[in-house]
Amino acid sequence: MIPNNYPKREQLYNEIMENAVAVGIGFADEKCIDEINILQADYVAMRMALSRLPVKPDILLNDAVTIPEVDIPQEPIIKGDTKSVSIAAASIVAKVTRDRFMVELDEKYPEYDFAKNKGYGSPKHIEMIKKIGPCEIHRRTFIKNFI
Repeated sequence: MIPNNYPKREQLYNEIMENAVAVGIGFADEKCIDEINILQADYVAMRMALSRLPVKPDILLNDAVTIPEVDIPQEPIIKGDTKSVSIAAASIVAKVTRDRFMVELDEKYPEYDFAKNKGYGSPKHIEMIKKIGPCEIHRRTFIKNFI
């Protein structure tokens, strides 16, 4: 079950998924992030999302970045999620997808409170890592600062 913390975001997600010309979702796991860093892992996920689009875009409007190794023209826009509907929509899809994944992880690892903290280092989350140790999905490069 999805917590109702973000009802507007969920509503917009549903509208986007129903009405978008195309949606592609990419994912980089904790091992990838630990291996190549979070920004490079973001690029991996973005390229994966692009490869899953059923329609190839003419141009990419990106939130402040240029994605390496992409042959589609790109326009990085600072604070793009406040200036472009397509960037805002991509942000909503990414956040809702992540939130739903964290709820699933919470069922497997309830002691870490993933459904509530969405994987961010909240005080309770960090306390539980210190108390019982990390689980398999924790990024080792992140937790090394407090275990």
